[in-house]
Amino acid sequence: MMESSPIFMRHLQKDAMPQDLMFNFFLALDEMGIKPYKAQEDAILELMSGNNLVLSTPTGSGKSLVAFALQFKALSEGKKSYYTCPIKALVSEKFFMLCKLFGSQNVGMLTSDASINKDALIICCTAEVLANFALAQGQKADISYVVMDEFHYFSDKERGVAWQLPLLCLPQATFLLMSATIGACENIKEKLTQITKKPTAEIASMQRPVPLLFSYSEIPLHEALQNCLSEKKYPIYLVNFTQAECVIEAQNCMSINICDKKEKEVIDQAIKDVRFDTPFGKDIKKFIKHGIGVHHAGLLPKYRLLMEKLAQMGILKIIMGTDTLGVGVNVPIKTVLFSKLCKFDGTKTGILSVRDFKQIAGRAGRKGFDDEGFVIAQAPEHVIENKRQENRFSLADAKKKKKVVKKEAPNKNYTHYDENTFNRLINDPSESLQSQFKITHGMILTSLMSDLSNANQGYKNIINIINLSFETNKNKSKLRQKAALLLKSLINSNIISLVRNIHKGNRIVINDALQDDFSLHHTLSVYLLDAISVLKMDEPTYALDILSLVEAISENPTIILQNQLHKKKNLALAQMKADGIEFDQRIEELDKIEYDKPLADFIYQTFNEFVKKHPWLANENIHPKSIVQAMFNAGATFNEYILELSLARSEGVLLRYISQIYKTLAQNVPKNYQNESLLDIISYLKTMIEKVDTSLIEEWEGLSSRKEDKTLIPIIENILDEKTIFAKAKSEIYYIVQLLALKNYEELADIIAWDKEKLESTMAAFYEEYSYIIKDYRSRNNQLTKFKLINKNNYEFVHTLLDDKEDNMWYLKGFVKIDENLLITINLREIIN
Repeated sequence: MMESSPIFMRHLQKDAMPQDLMFNFFLALDEMGIKPYKAQEDAILELMSGNNLVLSTPTGSGKSLVAFALQFKALSEGKKSYYTCPIKALVSEKFFMLCKLFGSQNVGMLTSDASINKDALIICCTAEVLANFALAQGQKADISYVVMDEFHYFSDKERGVAWQLPLLCLPQATFLLMSATIGACENIKEKLTQITKKPTAEIASMQRPVPLLFSYSEIPLHEALQNCLSEKKYPIYLVNFTQAECVIEAQNCMSINICDKKEKEVIDQAIKDVRFDTPFGKDIKKFIKHGIGVHHAGLLPKYRLLMEKLAQMGILKIIMGTDTLGVGVNVPIKTVLFSKLCKFDGTKTGILSVRDFKQIAGRAGRKGFDDEGFVIAQAPEHVIENKRQENRFSLADAKKKKKVVKKEAPNKNYTHYDENTFNRLINDPSESLQSQFKITHGMILTSLMSDLSNANQGYKNIINIINLSFETNKNKSKLRQKAALLLKSLINSNIISLVRNIHKGNRIVINDALQDDFSLHHTLSVYLLDAISVLKMDEPTYALDILSLVEAISENPTIILQNQLHKKKNLALAQMKADGIEFDQRIEELDKIEYDKPLADFIYQTFNEFVKKHPWLANENIHPKSIVQAMFNAGATFNEYILELSLARSEGVLLRYISQIYKTLAQNVPKNYQNESLLDIISYLKTMIEKVDTSLIEEWEGLSSRKEDKTLIPIIENILDEKTIFAKAKSEIYYIVQLLALKNYEELADIIAWDKEKLESTMAAFYEEYSYIIKDYRSRNNQLTKFKLINKNNYEFVHTLLDDKEDNMWYLKGFVKIDENLLITINLREIIN
């Protein structure tokens, strides 16, 4: 349970004057033993005076403390403040930190897949969430103060628009823009002052609380790591640029003696209650017990959160992380060791930008622990190897030295760099921020829906935002043209209508069949609606066809599709060998094999026709595939599919993909297109996500006794009708069937509160007659599950198990209970025949 009176709340004084707020805030800091730096004091003074602020100071210089001052001011005034971050991991970290400082009842969190205490006065959220609020509500939004952490994301090509929209749409707010690498920003300050009618101050400093020492390493990586360990320069953050490299290097370090016996005992104690219950869990546990952490976006959130906690406890000496760890997640680091100074950006391999380098390097050095931090860059591996070869020969062996065959530079994912490159990255200033504004269908629809009584004003608002943006006049003209084209496509897709009135002109009207949370924040969502309208709901494949369309408009998770194809080719090769097919023909046939693409002909045909009517979408790609559908048809659990496709190192990739498909089905397919079979698929996905990882909710429940508004993923609707109840209940019952079929009695015993031994003995009678339980799509037939209403909040259910002999004499019997928070629980009473 959270302490009832966190320290900042004890010093909160409602309606205090700015000077009193300053005094009270600093009094709280004094009680906490914190003495602010001059840059922090100056920054806090600017905010307490009501000014906007651009704060550019190095990592570890206490920018978060300045943000806390602004939220302290907001709470004292009874006003709402938003704290935005670029990644969900950082959002959740700030959320828990603010709960401890201001009390869990005053803090909420909103991301694309988490909603906790959303009516609180302090809200932590991703930039995209705030951008949607700003676009939808503008000046009407209950947002008085905004902290935008890691503001250099303003220049991000894909996400920069989310960092710009709040500045353009919230003139009522006071802004604090923070980053260690903002660079020159005069245009941002001028525009922000113009929009908010408040002065915008800038406080920039290069002074670090913990100075950095830089060195260029020309010895092999494992030796560099051993040197850091022997010199006690840990924790070490080894910077890799792919998820695979993180795991490879973690495995390589298993041969290094990292922790002594006593340190390993501390680690064992710290993780004794942690369940490593996914396929990659055993590797994660092995690394941790050796003193090694792994941190990248391919991990499940619960494992990333665990790594951060263990690092903060100081019991992990090496963290193998991708460059995303440099975004500000609180992992204490003494030494940052770059495995290389170039990275593949999705298009080409290039030298790190000065901004990226400084962001990552700035993680080194722990205030209060270290007198100095260390930043080391590894020379290219082939350069190190060639130098070592040359050093084997003395000057007298000059002839032999000339004959040494030098190792070539990599021809893939490499750009040459040297010590001069390293020095340039250290000494050059960060690049200036560049506007990345763009217009999408989703932005236009959000603005149109902001005032249903006057959607015309919503479109005018989009044009005003474009005119106000940080783009050049030439780009603004292009954006206005694109907005007109996108509006036309929304009309052609019957999402909106243009009603003609002789006296009042044309009026935009929103289709009232769309659900309240309808979303078009995916470029191809308009195509999805167009294609769905062609399908026939009474066809038996209708729900699966919609799923095929949703998967087709979603981005390709490359690693999953590669492994699908690899498995398919291996099976085909084995069959061809068994059939005696010659080698050359086998190779020829293998080249023709693709991963499964259900409904591909229909999708390509309808998409090509759609592009003819919407030519501005010609550069978009459609990607037919079957990942969620393959899992659904096979009745696979998350862990089962991970093992089947050898995806242990990419569990987070699969979970994100499943979450994306779930949200698209729930939010982008209008309710009048959702039949019972589709709700069944939606509930199947929701149940799977909840079973795999609920780490954020569990941590929140540890902080607060409040039970309302804790939803890991959006529920399908606020008031559950019987059809939705049954769909959700069937998914929970089906999960029990899956575990029975897999003989996973240990996990099932936890879920249904039975003894494992009772389960085993009950099912032993079943397996005396039958070989297995069928758990694929056939076991989800609606006729197999019957519900009987007991009272308003309870149903009795009976579910028939399918067996390999098709006797189908065994069944599950129990109750479905709906609590006051619309949460559905299953109480299994009997497994009988």
